[in-house]
Amino acid sequence: MPLQTSQKLSMIESNTVEIVSKEELQALFEAKKNPVAYCGYEPSGPIHLGHLVTLSKLKDLEKAGFKIKILLADWHAFLNKKGTMEEIRQVAREWEKSIKRLGFKNAEFILGSSFQMKPPYFEDVLDLSSHATLQRGLRSMQEVARDIEHAHISQMVYPLMQIADIKHLKVDVAQAGIEQRKIHMLARELLPQIGCQKPILVHTPLINSLSGDGKMSSSKPETFISVADSPEQISHKINKSFCPEGVVEKNPIIEITRLIIFPFFGQLGVKRPVKFGGDKTYVSAAELEKDFGEKKLHPMDLKKTCSEGLVEMLARTASK
Repeated sequence: MPLQTSQKLSMIESNTVEIVSKEELQALFEAKKNPVAYCGYEPSGPIHLGHLVTLSKLKDLEKAGFKIKILLADWHAFLNKKGTMEEIRQVAREWEKSIKRLGFKNAEFILGSSFQMKPPYFEDVLDLSSHATLQRGLRSMQEVARDIEHAHISQMVYPLMQIADIKHLKVDVAQAGIEQRKIHMLARELLPQIGCQKPILVHTPLINSLSGDGKMSSSKPETFISVADSPEQISHKINKSFCPEGVVEKNPIIEITRLIIFPFFGQLGVKRPVKFGGDKTYVSAAELEKDFGEKKLHPMDLKKTCSEGLVEMLARTASK
């Protein structure tokens, strides 16, 4: 039975920081049968749990009827100093294989350099550059650029290319982590000036690093979990992670259960001795977080459950 518009909106709104705007998204469903949503990734390093948050939201968008486009942005990664082009393209091939195993039904994978070197694309990049100040371009990159205090000109081209991507991929919805917000808001401002409709934005939260110090990043191997990590590595990293008793906010283990494990399984079972409360099955993240906040669920029980859930989830996707 087809989903109603209200059901689609509720599914997309779940586990998001913001939608810009919900009214535009509702109008899109009423005007277009198969709208297009995309997310772009710099293929550098292994896929980690932070990426799984946006990929999970793309799956929600697919269930809601969107055609999904996944951009493997090789030129963006190169401009952001993530390796040689040869290294980046090898990683892009590995990423495509890994993402396909997550169960997308109609996703189209697009390598950035397959269309970004064509004259019409660069004409738009140059046109966009005439509408944006250096200060605005630099500000838009603050959350995504490496070594922003010593930014290269290439890192100023980056946001303009990301905006041009939205036009040339014929995107209705741009989906990404909240760190992309400044670039996306610049896109909504600039794209109408080059004859393109502004995109609807769906932004998801970031997962904190396992140390509790800033967002999860592959630049700190011990504070992030890769889809390639072994069960032993996952268990070791989670056991060492920041997870203070009763603290829900900015707790990476709570975030992993809310944003990754619950969307995948729909529920979460905690196994523990009767003297510590006995086994319990949580049917929502809110229920689990309430118990944790009230200290009815111990951090070690949560860590063990989270670790086992991740291992099972990654094993299932690896076997596809």
